[in-house]
Amino acid sequence: MAVPAVATPAAPAARSVGGARPHPLVAAIVAVLVAATGIPIGYVLWGIVSVGWHRAYELVVRPRVADLLFNTVALVLVTVPLCVLIGVGVAWLVERTDLPGRALWRPLFVAPLAVPAFVNSYAWVGVVPSLHGLWAGVLVTTLSYFPFLYLPVAATLRRLDPAVEESARALGSNTFEVFFRVVLPQLRLAILGGGLLIALHLLAEYGAFAMVRFETFTVAIFQQFQVNFDGAAGSMLASVLVALCVLLLVAEAAARGPARFARIGSGAQRTATPIHLRHSVIPATLALTALAVLSIGVPLWTLLRWLWIGGTGVWDIGDITSSLSQTIGLAATAAVITTMLAYPVAWVAVRSSGFLARAVEGANYVTSSLPGIVTALALVTVAIQLARPLYQSMPLIVFAYVLLFMPRALINVRAGLAQVPPGLEEASRSLGASPAATFLRVTLRLTAPAAAAGASLVFVAVATELTATLLLAPTGTNTLAMRFWSLSSELDYAAAAPYALVLVVLAIPVTVILFRQSTKAAAL
Repeated sequence: MAVPAVATPAAPAARSVGGARPHPLVAAIVAVLVAATGIPIGYVLWGIVSVGWHRAYELVVRPRVADLLFNTVALVLVTVPLCVLIGVGVAWLVERTDLPGRALWRPLFVAPLAVPAFVNSYAWVGVVPSLHGLWAGVLVTTLSYFPFLYLPVAATLRRLDPAVEESARALGSNTFEVFFRVVLPQLRLAILGGGLLIALHLLAEYGAFAMVRFETFTVAIFQQFQVNFDGAAGSMLASVLVALCVLLLVAEAAARGPARFARIGSGAQRTATPIHLRHSVIPATLALTALAVLSIGVPLWTLLRWLWIGGTGVWDIGDITSSLSQTIGLAATAAVITTMLAYPVAWVAVRSSGFLARAVEGANYVTSSLPGIVTALALVTVAIQLARPLYQSMPLIVFAYVLLFMPRALINVRAGLAQVPPGLEEASRSLGASPAATFLRVTLRLTAPAAAAGASLVFVAVATELTATLLLAPTGTNTLAMRFWSLSSELDYAAAAPYALVLVVLAIPVTVILFRQSTKAAAL
């Protein structure tokens, strides 16, 4: 899980160490990674070409595709605005008003990120067994994903210069006019970034929608692969899904535009004077309490209820321990490898400039924005046709995790590397240290906290990943997510509850990291 980066005042560009030309080993690693990011897109294009344009057209214009397109687009068009409304509203109440208990509300509304969307869906189905369809999907995903808006918006609100709002009030604007004319325009980047992240999650999500029997492209592709996989039909469904992802990326970039929102200079750091809610404090408190109950209380209550119903018999310690160890082993391996590979990409992005640096970094973001089902199908196809020994192997699934979650490590490593003065590395080299020794003694030590944060984000993303894991995991692999999904699919909700609980506990550290990162970014 990751949140959009919060805009910070622009800093002078870092000087290149030894020029913009990277070490040959760094260049080779970056070249391989960039080539690898083209596999999912190449798979989709190859699928279109292999069936022919006429057949591809017939497969795309089917009524089945139209139904899936309607479901997916409707889901995005309803859920994203709801998340924006909730995220911005909650952030404004917590950061700009005298609402009681703000120190408690701030971390509380990050907590839903600790509950995977498919676990949240499982919880709501346990409460309302008849829950299904579009509005069920909207309910579950809104409650799961609104923190992706709340976090960056809250951080941005803490960074805004209160003098601008005070000037607007002094000129006669009331609270609502100040919000819509002054505050809301400055939140545009945070809202667009968070909205894009939520929309991409909606396109990629499988478990939450399968649980409430709501078919999107990802659900249909996975079910087709499991039951009666038709390569041509699956490729066409994947092509439409990829087109939607690209459309979202282009729309967000166009809406963001070239405008800059950073102030010239750091300004005076001071807290804005809280807006007095007066008689609105009770309705506001009740609204936030209801949101907390729906997003956090329902999943926790459902888990505890099923654990109580199942009793001690559902705690298969041997199987839980085995699943936990496999999950930790797989997630830790992927986190370490992904973070290590993020360093060469971050070095090129930070120490170089121009089109090449942007292309190298952007390739990873575009590929990771694609649903995991597309990446998994691409790797399955490549492995079967070109490298059969890799099919259902540990290296292949770790490779998939690298493609899917590289930006979670890259964002942090890049930020850490940008704060390392190039002069320190130059001084180390001038004293006779080799590039490897300089990296270990200087760069790695200074970027270690940022790298650890990135590795933590990748760790929990892998631990809770479902679609790619189900398709690519070697025979005999049973992660916590896989065991939970297997048992809940059999409607054995009590037996699935311990695995869901352990997943939530594993995600708690990342929730803390996200909250601390947003707080730290707001203080810059």
